[in-house]
Amino acid sequence: MKTIYTLLLSLSCLLTYAQETIEYPSKDGLQITADLYEAPNSDTFILLFHQAGWSRGEYKETAPKLNALGYTCLAVDQRSGGEVNDIKNQTNKRAKKAGKKTTYIDAFQDIEATVAYVKKTYNPKKIIIWGSSYSSSLVLKYAGDNPNAIDAVLSFSPGEYFENKNFITSSAKSIQIPTFITSSKGEVKSWSHMYNIIPSKTKKSYIPRTAGNHGSRALWSKFNDSEGYWTAVKSFLKNI
Repeated sequence: MKTIYTLLLSLSCLLTYAQETIEYPSKDGLQITADLYEAPNSDTFILLFHQAGWSRGEYKETAPKLNALGYTCLAVDQRSGGEVNDIKNQTNKRAKKAGKKTTYIDAFQDIEATVAYVKKTYNPKKIIIWGSSYSSSLVLKYAGDNPNAIDAVLSFSPGEYFENKNFITSSAKSIQIPTFITSSKGEVKSWSHMYNIIPSKTKKSYIPRTAGNHGSRALWSKFNDSEGYWTAVKSFLKNI
């Protein structure tokens, strides 16, 4: 009975946060679709970017949990994507209809535009950017190329997923803000060199004892080892 009560209490907490689907322009004018999850009295925004072939639906479960920790979240459809958790990527759909390119690098402008939009529209005290797979590489690039624009970065399964195999690493060497990197155990070799050259005095990594999972889905409760990732994320966020 106690377990059932705890579960119901947790579900009721997750349902108390407001969710709204919004749109705003990218740098080239393409409309971006995003889900805004607002936490009461929050002064920090976490901008959530998805992995390849997916959508803002990657964060259906994760964003409300971050709300419960006191963070307002914006889960973004980048133009390079598709569908996950029954949510179709509307930005990708518009980009294809308009004949725009939808490669990983093309989506970088969507990250740039999202940070600018949140600053102008909401003016939060702090902005944290968070990426998954290809976007986890792009958020590291953004953090390195724009040293004073944001307050922290979280990267789930980054790598040099681009034609230029030094594309992300060359930017990572300039990251000064708090940085968190994780992945499945088998992917560590794809980002350890990036992590090692990041000069930030506040950087953390998490390597699961189990096989783990690729990208931010590692936090999904259906995976038995998700709690280890959550413990690491919470510890990092608490110190920002």
